[in-house]
Amino acid sequence: MSCPVILPVRICFTLYGMCMAFLFGCLTVSGASRAQTLNAASQASEDILYVTNRATVILENGASTYSSDRSHSLAFGSVQVVGADVTSSVMTEPKEIGRFPSTPYALEKISDHYVRSNVIISDHKKARMSFQHELEDRIRLSSRKEVVVFIHGYNNSFDDAVKSAAQLCNDLGVNEFVCIAFTWPAGGTKGVLFGYNVDRESGEFSVPDLRKTFRMIADTKSVGKVHVIAHSRGSDVLASAAQQLAIEAYSQRESLRKRFKLENIILAAPDMDIDVASTRVRAIVSDPDLPYGREVNYRAPFYPGQIQITVYTSTNDKALDASKELFGSEFRLGQVVKENHDKADNDFGGAAEFISVSDESDMFGHGYFLSNLAVRRDIVSIIRDHTRVGNEGRALLQVKERFWQLVQ
Repeated sequence: MSCPVILPVRICFTLYGMCMAFLFGCLTVSGASRAQTLNAASQASEDILYVTNRATVILENGASTYSSDRSHSLAFGSVQVVGADVTSSVMTEPKEIGRFPSTPYALEKISDHYVRSNVIISDHKKARMSFQHELEDRIRLSSRKEVVVFIHGYNNSFDDAVKSAAQLCNDLGVNEFVCIAFTWPAGGTKGVLFGYNVDRESGEFSVPDLRKTFRMIADTKSVGKVHVIAHSRGSDVLASAAQQLAIEAYSQRESLRKRFKLENIILAAPDMDIDVASTRVRAIVSDPDLPYGREVNYRAPFYPGQIQITVYTSTNDKALDASKELFGSEFRLGQVVKENHDKADNDFGGAAEFISVSDESDMFGHGYFLSNLAVRRDIVSIIRDHTRVGNEGRALLQVKERFWQLVQ
């Protein structure tokens, strides 16, 4: 490795080690050790609905897929994944169903102002209707009429994201839920830190598209509930979109849960600075001048606990150790332990349950949401079985209020 000229030589080798942790620690498919299978006999085929703002690429064999480059046009489609184990499953070529117009949307001038062009409005409505019709068809075939959205982290390819979503969906039960993989343009090698800095900005680039996706899902009439699982940097993409959607709901005098049908938010090894995370979660609480409907209401109602937020943390997460050093964080959200839990709990306003995982199922301790059988079972208990912490059926030992140790 040659040291980039913009970095002091004295920290070059430190960053090299950190980059290795990022490079291998954030993979959910090829970088994790072979995941145990919740149902070893199952070779189910999962049909995953994907939504992506990755650029299309044509492979040497003529097949099309999606790269780590960004696209200004949000696409959606279907891909079949066969196999219950994320490390050995195989998938078909993605079949694109629809695509939204490229952003920014074109405007046309009328008198002294601009409006969105009629062509853009028509194309947008057509794509939105196509997505919702596809979702309606899938809901009719599912048992629960509920949607599970998976958002991957850093250094994941399109295939990684889809296969991870398929394993989670297989764990939850074939045809029980409609599973959606929101896959943003991660996994490139541009920039200084093996693509980490570029992926981080690609995550920010993807927030408006994730916001648009949640709105379309919620506005699909037959959808009952929405559950979200986000890993690593995907947690920050989710938190940013949720913050903006919460403001949108507040301005309509509605709660985030009611407006967007959000039931569970699960953050696995979230790669976010603890202070940044708290500002995302509690932005509205600390901004009483924000209009509630048409007027400011300093006594506007809040309903903490409506959305069940679960945060999986680990002291063995080497990827988050590297991220903590890189950004100078006090600690990352995925590093909450007994000693710093009080700060995290206060910052979240008591709205989240933190579950500590002692994990050695993969080399860097970052992909345990797929490689650790106990974590996967706990996710199933949350989403499929609706089992709250402290109830029978969750293998948890309470350490303190809203902080638990996963029993393995």
